[in-house]
Amino acid sequence: MTETALLTDLGTRCDGALVALDPVYHAAEQAVQDAVSVDGRIDAGRFDQQQFSAHGLAWLATYVTALKQMRAWSIRLENQGRFGALEQLILQVAFGEYLAQISGGIAMSQGEIIRLGTLGVPTEISAAFRNDPAVATLIDNGNSDAARHAIARHITDSLDTGRFGEGGLEDDTLELVRDQFRRFVAEKVAPYAHGWHERDELIPMEIVTEMAELGVFGLTIPEEFGGLGMGKTAMCVVTEELSRGYIGVGSLGTRSEIAAELIRLGGTEAQKEHYLPKLASGEILPTAVFTEPNNGSDLAHLRTRAVRDGDTYKITGNKTWITHAARSDLMTLLVRTNPDEAGYRGLSMVLAEKPRGTEENPFPAKGMSGGEIGVLGYRGMKEYELSFDGFEVPTANLLGGDEGQGFKQLMATFESARIQTAARAVGVAQNALEIGMRYAKDRVQFGQPLFAFPRVYGKIAWMAVETMIARQLTYFSALEKDQDIRCDIEAGMAKLLGARVAWSNADNALQIHGGNGYALEYQISRVLCDARILNIFEGAAEIQAQVVTRGLLGRSGGPANR
Repeated sequence: MTETALLTDLGTRCDGALVALDPVYHAAEQAVQDAVSVDGRIDAGRFDQQQFSAHGLAWLATYVTALKQMRAWSIRLENQGRFGALEQLILQVAFGEYLAQISGGIAMSQGEIIRLGTLGVPTEISAAFRNDPAVATLIDNGNSDAARHAIARHITDSLDTGRFGEGGLEDDTLELVRDQFRRFVAEKVAPYAHGWHERDELIPMEIVTEMAELGVFGLTIPEEFGGLGMGKTAMCVVTEELSRGYIGVGSLGTRSEIAAELIRLGGTEAQKEHYLPKLASGEILPTAVFTEPNNGSDLAHLRTRAVRDGDTYKITGNKTWITHAARSDLMTLLVRTNPDEAGYRGLSMVLAEKPRGTEENPFPAKGMSGGEIGVLGYRGMKEYELSFDGFEVPTANLLGGDEGQGFKQLMATFESARIQTAARAVGVAQNALEIGMRYAKDRVQFGQPLFAFPRVYGKIAWMAVETMIARQLTYFSALEKDQDIRCDIEAGMAKLLGARVAWSNADNALQIHGGNGYALEYQISRVLCDARILNIFEGAAEIQAQVVTRGLLGRSGGPANR
């Protein structure tokens, strides 16, 4: 590593840059607030008209929060005596690149760049930010070739150790948990995942059974109901490691997480006592049945009806993009119980049991049918369209026992669902990084490994840096959730950034493979397809940005300023 790779007084420079960012963010927030408001209140029509800048505020806030969490990560590591040269380089490059992007333009997606001028930041504030000594030094020298080369040299043996920088968690138990699941993935998942994808088959039941024995499905369920009673941070660690092997395996836990959270927060005591132990043990495999063909994220116009007939609801309607529907035993099914109540107020959640399907007869339940949706990736659980025609659910299975609470109950789970989706994204990003790095080290061209070339090791170094950024933002949202702090905005930011990082890493790793990356036999072709879904499900990136910005404009003090 060259002496010039590390900046002197790095922590002080990062702190100075964060101070310089504050007026930039607050100017952008005020400008967007003014643009979307009428008489001091957000106006839906104006918000839609100003969608580009409004969503850009979400991205700016995400970058600011990510940098704050990277600095917090570095301080924790310093206190632990673990802030080594690699971690210092990661911090330096992260600040250098993200500050440069804030200054020049943040990519919300391909071809959509949000700039400070578009956000309404006055020229004098932008200029003061760019000319701040700490900011200027980090932009000019932070993400240098020397720094990227040094990172590449530090992680050259990381494929064997699994360490691409210290995680900064302050609980050594979580590192033991990570090691346990890393071994499970290495032995039982990674060698077989590509075959499951190529054959487009369900993840084998023996894997599901082993995951149940490891406690995956009861990870966050309270011990009194048969779970492990661990927090969302533990969930992130487990989900990340499972998704590093295969996103489908990581996503198996999501089904149980959503169902258990719904029942734990909104269910009656009888429903908790009956369902939570079975979810925790894996005896029951659940699926979330919310989305409809014509509505997508627009749940206010949901049409699937539940008509009460004595002690039974009869369900009629259609659902789509239902993951793991055939092999599930329990559907958390969002329905409209009051057709006269427009919008969200007429919605209810029912716990709809059904027999587990088989390959020959995927939906044997009376009053229910379904068909598979062929997909590019994310194949291990399969996606389905479902139709209900008089499908019966006992009224005792109305979640919480009161009609009209469905949307509220669902909203209570969104923080956890988005945190876990962010953790899945981090796992996929890490997998892409490792696959790309392995190929770059093994593939020899022009007399030397691809890893020796600056535009290859540079890609890999940046992948390592941005994966750590997404990881720290995800951990931050999980830690807030574990402390019962509202974190809907932070969870949304983590998902927003994590999904983009997963896709970017997969795309860069495929580029490193060259033509071979386009061949179906190479794993990176699968990872690219798997990564793409992360920007769509659990709230597409555009919806996510909308939610984050609305939350920010309703919160004083700026992003993650607690």
